Amino acid sequence: MSRKTHSRAAPGLMRRVAAITLGVLGILVWDAQNPDVIRADGLSHVVMPGETLASIAQLYYGEPRRESVIVAENGLSSQGGQAIVTGLRLRIPWVSYHRVRAGETWAELASRFYGDRRRLFALVEANRGNAAVQPDEGAELLIPYPLRHVATQNDTLTRVARLYYGPGTGPIKLLRRFNRIRANRLSRGQIVLVPISELVLSEEGRRAFEKQTGRATSAGETRTLQSRISDKLPALLGHVERGQFTDAVALGNRLLGSRALTGNQVVTIQKVLGTAYVALGREDLALKSFRAALERQPDLELDSVRTSPTVMRVFMRAQKQRNRPPAKPIKKQAVR
Repeated sequence: MSRKTHSRAAPGLMRRVAAITLGVLGILVWDAQNPDVIRADGLSHVVMPGETLASIAQLYYGEPRRESVIVAENGLSSQGGQAIVTGLRLRIPWVSYHRVRAGETWAELASRFYGDRRRLFALVEANRGNAAVQPDEGAELLIPYPLRHVATQNDTLTRVARLYYGPGTGPIKLLRRFNRIRANRLSRGQIVLVPISELVLSEEGRRAFEKQTGRATSAGETRTLQSRISDKLPALLGHVERGQFTDAVALGNRLLGSRALTGNQVVTIQKVLGTAYVALGREDLALKSFRAALERQPDLELDSVRTSPTVMRVFMRAQKQRNRPPAKPIKKQAVR
């Protein structure tokens, strides 16, 4: 390439890189204004020769179609499948996970992660929860990533939903509700937040994050384990209903050995163990289990109709022991 040709090409290339850089900077500014909406521990990727947006999406998400996410996150042009240049640094977004602390509510978490408590429904639906019941203490929640889509000329909410979710009317309703948008047609430059639950890093993506930061990132292992424990609770209850108390004790203690239990899971398991221990003649262990359940849920009650009088008696003893004020220490008299 001659010097003259190079001088003509360079300004065009520089304008293109500058436009991309400004798009990224615009996102970073928006992040700084909303520190709780977008996670700060970002993952970046420097484009290597021969790479495409699809191949980068395949690397980090295991899905080449997620290139649309990278385009939106970095302010790239979606018109005509814009190419990327070697050396360009791209921001790679993904979902995060949150372990619920005591007293946290759906509304509080929605305000923290999405800047608006009215967006709590996105968290509830992503975690198969119930808006009328607050999240369980200790539960690991998936936090859908709120991708920032900037509308182009003649853009519509239907197109945005199909671009990131695929066909269907459900996603359109979700976007309409999340952004409080009524019209389908969007104005050029209008910002639409797109909460994406499936934006999970692949194994290669997680390794890349660990290499960049020196820290491991969660893939929702605790959430998966908690889900498996919930799937086993019916079997635990079934052991007691069928009189298989030894099996109930074995399974219950095995489940308690997990450090991933939610508060409600602990209450359920300890309550079942208390019943099984009474049936096995171990009231001392039953009292211990019932007290552990009451520590988690002080207002816990047993069904007086379905619970045997013997179990109910031991449970009431546990209630009294828990409510009994601690004994005052006896002062020793000094020996003269």
